[in-house]
Amino acid sequence: MVDLQKQLGSFPSTFSSNNNQSPSRSGPSVSVPTIPVSASLSAPSNSMSSPGFNELRASSGSRKARVLYDYDAAGSSELSLLADEVITVCSVPGMDSDWLMGERGNQKGKVPITYLELLN
Repeated sequence: MVDLQKQLGSFPSTFSSNNNQSPSRSGPSVSVPTIPVSASLSAPSNSMSSPGFNELRASSGSRKARVLYDYDAAGSSELSLLADEVITVCSVPGMDSDWLMGERGNQKGKVPITYLELLN
């Protein structure tokens, strides 16, 4: 055991923890390093960066889209989606920019853009 302690070295006494310390006791100051956040690493926007979505917004036509993830409709105005199915989507003037109108057979409803991949 002594050989192992010699190999590992001694544990610093200032690193010990005592859960019974009162908050008023002053101990060694510990500085926590911070990492600066670059402006180029800002949070991603909810809208897709694909030019296809901008083209769809500008046109009044409809396009096919592949569903990327399952989605359970939160209300009667939304359309539930299953991953890998292909639906028809179109933009509706005045609708929130994060949503499109989706159609599958005779079912229609709002679908979130982030769950879709527009097809050509």
